[in-house]
Amino acid sequence: MIFEHLAVGPLQCNCFILGDEATREAIVVDPGEEADRILALVTRHRLTVRSIVQTHAHFDHVGASGPLREATGAEICLHRGDTFLYENLAMQAKLFGVPVPKAAPVSRWYDHGEEVKAGGLRLGVIHTPGHTPGSICLLMASDAMLFSGDTLFCGSIGRTDLWGGSYEQIMASIKDRVLTLPDDTAVYPGHGPETTIGDERRSNPFIQQLF
Repeated sequence: MIFEHLAVGPLQCNCFILGDEATREAIVVDPGEEADRILALVTRHRLTVRSIVQTHAHFDHVGASGPLREATGAEICLHRGDTFLYENLAMQAKLFGVPVPKAAPVSRWYDHGEEVKAGGLRLGVIHTPGHTPGSICLLMASDAMLFSGDTLFCGSIGRTDLWGGSYEQIMASIKDRVLTLPDDTAVYPGHGPETTIGDERRSNPFIQQLF
């Protein structure tokens, strides 16, 4: 598998590019900004982007989705729970003092249990509300990799004091849908360094409250 990671934008959102080496088809997860950098990597690996997957609709995770859609024709994917956030990117940008992202219409509204596919790649959609109502994690079971968006971080969890956030929901999502994964599952969060389910189970102070 082709795997690229780059931190983009003022909030250093982790964007991931996953490519099938045989078919050169790819999925881009959370293109928060800097479309040119993302496209340069896509071009370098001679990839065809099939899906642009947004783990949630905060501006720092979707800012480059529009330009990527224009350049590649890929589908834009989002959970319906975040519709109101996606429709109000201008409000989000104003509150944080950043330029308004150039949004593109959502092509596919995914639900818990569905898959995002590109070539032989399979990403399972896990609905994990709490950071936002439509937050999701993406599980590549074949490689024991979880892309956790802003649900779970190394040593922390996503904030719940923004629009539609809920501390009770995010803790339930982590307990019921994330911590059920094997301890050796690698976790690639929306911000900051990677970790594992086992490391977070043992040392994350928020998770300690669950047991």
